[in-house]
Amino acid sequence: MNNKIIIYQVFTRLFGNNNSHCINNGTFQENGCGKMSDFTMKALEEIKKLGTTHIWYTGIIEHATQTDYRRYNIAPDHPAVVKGKAGSPYAIKDYYDVDPDLANDVSNRVKEFENLVTRTHRSGMKVLIDFVPNHVARQYHSDVQPDGSSQLGGNDDTNQAFSPYNNFYYIPDTEFHGQFDMKAGMPEPYYECPAKATGNNRFDAQPTINDWYETVKLNYGVDYFNGEQAHFSPVPDTWNKMLDILLFWASKKIDGFRCDMAEMVPVEFWEWAIPQVKEQYPDILFIAEVYNPAEYRNYLLRGKFDYLYDKVGLYDTLRNVICGYDSAKSITRSWQSLGGIEKQMLNFLENHDEQRIASDFFAGNAIKGIPGLIVSACMNTNPMMIYFGQEFGEPGMDTEGFSGRDGRTTIFDYWSVDSIRKWRNNGTFDGKMLTEKQKHLYTIYQRVLNICSTEAAITQGQFFDLMYANENGWKFNEHKQYVFLRKHQNELLFIIVNFDNISVDVAVNIPSHAFDFLQIPQMETYKAVDLITGKKETISLLPYKATEVSLGEYSGKVLKIKL
Repeated sequence: MNNKIIIYQVFTRLFGNNNSHCINNGTFQENGCGKMSDFTMKALEEIKKLGTTHIWYTGIIEHATQTDYRRYNIAPDHPAVVKGKAGSPYAIKDYYDVDPDLANDVSNRVKEFENLVTRTHRSGMKVLIDFVPNHVARQYHSDVQPDGSSQLGGNDDTNQAFSPYNNFYYIPDTEFHGQFDMKAGMPEPYYECPAKATGNNRFDAQPTINDWYETVKLNYGVDYFNGEQAHFSPVPDTWNKMLDILLFWASKKIDGFRCDMAEMVPVEFWEWAIPQVKEQYPDILFIAEVYNPAEYRNYLLRGKFDYLYDKVGLYDTLRNVICGYDSAKSITRSWQSLGGIEKQMLNFLENHDEQRIASDFFAGNAIKGIPGLIVSACMNTNPMMIYFGQEFGEPGMDTEGFSGRDGRTTIFDYWSVDSIRKWRNNGTFDGKMLTEKQKHLYTIYQRVLNICSTEAAITQGQFFDLMYANENGWKFNEHKQYVFLRKHQNELLFIIVNFDNISVDVAVNIPSHAFDFLQIPQMETYKAVDLITGKKETISLLPYKATEVSLGEYSGKVLKIKL
């Protein structure tokens, strides 16, 4: 594939909410909620202008909530086991249903989702949704699952802590007693007996407020009570149920799954399930949220994932460099540590789990993230993801409710995102409500991400890191600047960024090996154009003479040279 994947992650229920006066811990009625219908053709065209190829609609599948949908035959959840008024999209309540919050006509919610997929495809983009395989909501119950299939846990022997035939793990003869308010304002406390194990591998009946207490761990045949013994033959019942769920959503014409906490599910399940889904839907993508580098190859090669999160590598490295805690040299160490699988890593600087670049907890200023954006987006052919509002410097510094003031945009509460609301401006997207700073940042994001999808040197070219030739440089600070080359046929990109808070004039050494490896003709003067600004400059490309470039604070250049 010659297209670089650019993913726009959007928290579906927040995108279209126009309420500029949301109250802390407000209800659906008080704060309002965005809908799938807010993704109009106009909205999708605007999202596509960023260079987006795929939209990850986060929070599509029905999850536990404190909002009452009894009149639509959806059983209510006890608020003691729901995080926030809206609830977490990672506490799935019905794997076969669409979240009712997102529909204009709740009884027509599945059709509204199918229409969203159709509109997205018509706009020229593809659709990703979450698959949450490790855990479900405490009060999981499917109202709409296919005829003839059994409920998760419906046939479990609850007298056994573990059985390969069970869907859940149990603490037999023990009542659930979470270490938090079990009543949460209700006349009766939440009741569960026998208690089920909690989603973050907590195999007792007393999870704390810091646990994933609102979720229940699914049983894939691993006996955690006996040294994690595997019982994978015959195929565990949970495997078959999960495969059916994947095939159900794939049949809705979606283009991929972002698999939540994929490494908490045995790799043997993925090895078994993904090929079966791809047999029917060959182009469907599987992206894994994994945090253990020791397991990367396992989940790519055995587990058959297309891409993995590059969180503990590139994300953590760039975050530290942006914040001044680490040297730009460490970027080289980061990609080298991947040892050849970097093309299968998903790069990002923000998502729903991480703090916003502009938040007080990260850089405090979105402009400081620009050099990191250029590196993350341009250094390889692998996918790049941004999180809605990142392109406007959304600070994520609201105190929304269950989600406190933590530098993240809430996933638990009914809320409205200020920068997105101003960008949308009641669906006009006319830019009139945006500040000059927001417009400037957006322009940079738009140019960088479009470079990624239009420049062959990035979508399919070779990569050459120049840092080793520039340590202790006369006019180059390897702790604050990072430089590399990308090349395809007769097009060369000279990419350099400055993480420093001052403008600099740098001199970059290009070693003879780079000329040989990339087959670059040596010349005293080359005409170059900076693809970010459109400005032209003249540079030299010689092994015995440094290439001189000027850079502003927190900035970068993508200099294109025709050889």
